[in-house]
Amino acid sequence: MREWNEAVDYIEAHLADGVSGRALAAITLTSEYHFRRMFATLAGMPLSEYVRRRRMSIATGQILEGRGVLDVAVDFGYGSSEAFSRAFKNLHGITPSQARRPGASLRSQPRLRFHLHVEGSTHVEYQISKAPAFRLAGFSTRVPLVHSGANTAIEEFEKGLDQEAKARLHSLSDREPSGPLGVSINLDDPRAEGMMLDYWHAVATTAQVPEEFESMDVPASTWVVFETHGSFPEALQQLWATAASEWFPANPYLWARGPEMLKVEYLSENSCRGEPWLPVERAD
Repeated sequence: MREWNEAVDYIEAHLADGVSGRALAAITLTSEYHFRRMFATLAGMPLSEYVRRRRMSIATGQILEGRGVLDVAVDFGYGSSEAFSRAFKNLHGITPSQARRPGASLRSQPRLRFHLHVEGSTHVEYQISKAPAFRLAGFSTRVPLVHSGANTAIEEFEKGLDQEAKARLHSLSDREPSGPLGVSINLDDPRAEGMMLDYWHAVATTAQVPEEFESMDVPASTWVVFETHGSFPEALQQLWATAASEWFPANPYLWARGPEMLKVEYLSENSCRGEPWLPVERAD
């Protein structure tokens, strides 16, 4: 917790002149990718969004004190008063001049502080799997990330897939995780509600992939494989949060780049057994 709060101190000190993800990773003794992934999951927003909100929250205080828009814009790294005013309106829904009027409703982003919260009343089932290279084969689409509840974009995509083509695809599965998979790819700025990602209905295979399917080579990797039972999709969404907030801080692994695979076995209409596969690398 000490290093993460030092990272927050660094952000506060560099709101005006630019926040370096590499510096934050060095402070927290981790990789930049892992820091950004963990920050977004724990804070509920990407690092870039938090910095933008904090910068504008501090700048808003100066606007309310009567400083000129151009002076504040320059101090906080905006190229012009117009650019600052647009960013101001994106956060508050009103312009700087309107914000000075009595009764104006404004938004503020509090400073983050990380605290130790002792948990552990329930155990997390997992295993570490070192897997050779394989291919993902399947169908893909672009969907928004949904933190809680059903992802209607994925549901509509799945309903639109040809059943015979799905059967041919599933026959290619010849390695673990076996059977049909839901795969999330290209989460470069992770965990922001509504961000777009590539979603695949896929299988893991070592076979030659027919041209009717998309394919992607996955290099030999290390994976943490979790297991959970419960309501769909809430149990699986909660497991992702638990992995970030509890499992990673307690184990010598970092979240690595790569596809995030999910194997689901439906036990009833609203219940499932889920098996997420997350790519990891050893922490230095």
